[in-house]
Amino acid sequence: MSLRLGLPIAAGILVADQASKWWILDGLALPEIGSLPLFAAGPVGLNLTMVWNRGVTFGLLSGDGSWHHLALALLAAVIAAFLLRWMARAENRLTAIALGAVVGGAIGNVIDRVRFGAVVDFVDAYAFGWHWYVFNIADAAIVCGVIALVADALFRPKPGPMEGS
Repeated sequence: MSLRLGLPIAAGILVADQASKWWILDGLALPEIGSLPLFAAGPVGLNLTMVWNRGVTFGLLSGDGSWHHLALALLAAVIAAFLLRWMARAENRLTAIALGAVVGGAIGNVIDRVRFGAVVDFVDAYAFGWHWYVFNIADAAIVCGVIALVADALFRPKPGPMEGS
C-alpha cells in the first residue's frame, strides 16, 4: 500500500521537476537572460535566476573535479534506493507521501548531475534584502518531505503499553 501511495508522488515530483528545468533551460532560455523578476511586494519578492549548483544542498561540497558530480549522483542514488526500501515498509500515509517527495526530488537532481554535471537551480526568493539559496522543485520537495518525516517522528502518537508489545 505504501508504495502505491509514495511512488506516484515521486513520479509526479520527478516529472514536474524535469519539466520545469526544461522550461528554464530551453523554453525560457534563462541562462541567456540571466534573471527574470516574477513577483515583488515591497521588500519581498521572487525571481527566476539561473544557477548551476555543483555541490549538494545549499552548494555545500561543491567541486570542479570531473568525477565529483558522478560521485554525488551515485551517493544520491544510493540514498534514494534506501528511501525506496523505507517507503515499501512505511507505517503510515504521511511517511509514504513524504518519502515519495524526497525520492522524486533526489532522482530529479541525480538526473541533472548525470546530464549536466550540476543541478539546475532557478527559484530565487528574497525578503528585506536577504536572498535564500536559489533552489528548484526537487529541492523544495526534498525539504518538505524531510520536514514531514521529522514532524511525523516528533508528533505521532506513541503506542500505549499494550499496543507496542
